Amino acid sequence: MSVLDRIVESTRADVEQRRREVPVAQLEQALARRGEDRPFSEALIGPGLSLIAEYKRRSPSGGLLRKGDGVADVVSAYERAGAAALSVLTEHHHFAGSLEDLREARAASTLPILRKDFVVDPYQVYESAAVGADALLLIVAALDPHDLERLYGEARALDLDVLVEVHSERELDQALEIDADVLGINNRNLADLHVDLETTLELLAHVPAGKTVVSESGYSTRDQLDELDRVGVDAVLVGETLMRAQDVEAACRELTGVSE
Repeated sequence: MSVLDRIVESTRADVEQRRREVPVAQLEQALARRGEDRPFSEALIGPGLSLIAEYKRRSPSGGLLRKGDGVADVVSAYERAGAAALSVLTEHHHFAGSLEDLREARAASTLPILRKDFVVDPYQVYESAAVGADALLLIVAALDPHDLERLYGEARALDLDVLVEVHSERELDQALEIDADVLGINNRNLADLHVDLETTLELLAHVPAGKTVVSESGYSTRDQLDELDRVGVDAVLVGETLMRAQDVEAACRELTGVSE
């Protein structure tokens, strides 16, 4: 069983437990109290390369990433340093995240927020909107084509933007079949966690004009981001580099180029 398979299996069990604790009807009531709209996709298409700065506590490949600073401290630093949007890991077993992390991030920042998780059930779509996410992640490798189309439609119906993540040309074709507007190209193979930065360059050539492209995984320097900008990538998602930095704000400024 691959790393992705294990995470999806545990996610399905967690969803069933949360569904019993908080029924969908309760989530629908919470939607009526949803706060201001923060368009995620629009934040990624400004001039130059946009940075999606990620908050995550740990990762399967990197272990514990940071001690001390809480969600509010980190995401506030990201916003001061010029990040265009936030990504918050909410998966618990492998990333030590929670929905409370997303709530705290929304309270501490005005930036649009992507819920980064392994979404496999419509319940999670309603849950994402109810807790304040502006967008959610759909991983093509974790879903069959029917579920991908269904979840994408559910999210858009709730005015959630969707980052559809691919790692291969076949997965890209599936994302294009549902006419996904925002495509995430993940350089990390979720089967074995190997990172290959060439993945973005290889798949970018097959992306039609008019799509917003986000490159994910493996970036740590401004030179790397300048190259992404040069080849036409719209945004980059960076997590571990920032979360491991001694000074989060300075590290984020180094990537965005925003001075104090």
